[in-house]
Amino acid sequence: MTFDTLLYEQSGQIVTLTVNRPESLNALNRATIEDLTAAFSAIATDDSVRVVVLTGAGDKAFVAGADISEMANLDPEAAEAFARLGNALGDRMETLPKPIIAAVNGFALGGGCELAMACDFIIASERARFGQPEVNLGLIPGFGGTQRLQRLVGRGLARRIIYTGEMIKADEAKSIGLVTEVVAQDGLLDRVRDVAWLISQKGPLAVAACKTAINQGADAELGIAIDNEARLFGSMFATEDMREGTSAFVEKRAPKFQGK
Repeated sequence: MTFDTLLYEQSGQIVTLTVNRPESLNALNRATIEDLTAAFSAIATDDSVRVVVLTGAGDKAFVAGADISEMANLDPEAAEAFARLGNALGDRMETLPKPIIAAVNGFALGGGCELAMACDFIIASERARFGQPEVNLGLIPGFGGTQRLQRLVGRGLARRIIYTGEMIKADEAKSIGLVTEVVAQDGLLDRVRDVAWLISQKGPLAVAACKTAINQGADAELGIAIDNEARLFGSMFATEDMREGTSAFVEKRAPKFQGK
């Protein structure tokens, strides 16, 4: 699979998507957003893929933000349409029935931070920097930043980060719950792919159902969320994967999940 702004690499059941615009620090322009949306839409129905790793080309940036040169001359209607394009990408990622791990190797600012937050979780290098600096341009986050950030780190910290436009280092990002793990720069992709491989060995239908339960329950009343979890739990008993997993456990062997 080839794209103008992305590198698409599949190794076993893991796909690595690399935003490949290093000359602009991998800034998100319309073409990149459209390529990412197309890639995730294709992955959604590709049974050979179980986990996605998302990163940026080079050693300076994951995604340094939206492409200001493309965005600066938009009128209000075009700007809203651009924001909705980015929001549709975030929704495509959150509803993808496969986990996406962000491997943040440098700057993840503005749209880049928003892209990382739309992933299932973030593993960052020690050089990573995060922020929503839109106020420095007289703007606000437009790809979901005001909403996802507060859900991850709490309302007060989100307000501080968004209102000040400040960058935060990887260690602080971990301490506030934005990032799950910080590793050395030269070991980032190896570590992320190790985690991706571990997930890829689990029942893919079960992993997808876990993602659904977590996402749907995040903003639901607890009783409704638990009821939904019970429904999804029951649905697993209609799958071949559940029968394979339980049989393998009893027989003391590794399961061979087929996603059925």
